[in-house]
Amino acid sequence: MSAISRKNQLTIPVDVLREAGLEPGDDVRISSVGAGRIELVKTAELIKAFAGCLDEEVFPPGYLDGVRRGWA
Repeated sequence: MSAISRKNQLTIPVDVLREAGLEPGDDVRISSVGAGRIELVKTAELIKAFAGCLDEEVFPPGYLDGVRRGWA
């Protein structure tokens, strides 16, 4: 069992991290999934799940090129 410190910090037991497939240096997204529940999702998993899901229906051909030209 872990306790949340006064600085809102928490130590996650190493066996829990290993079982979840998380390692030192991994980037994670942390979100609330209900009262008393928090979810950590490895960023690489999020990229794998959503990469390429915005097709031509969302961004018509040439749209993103136009947006990028506006950054210069």
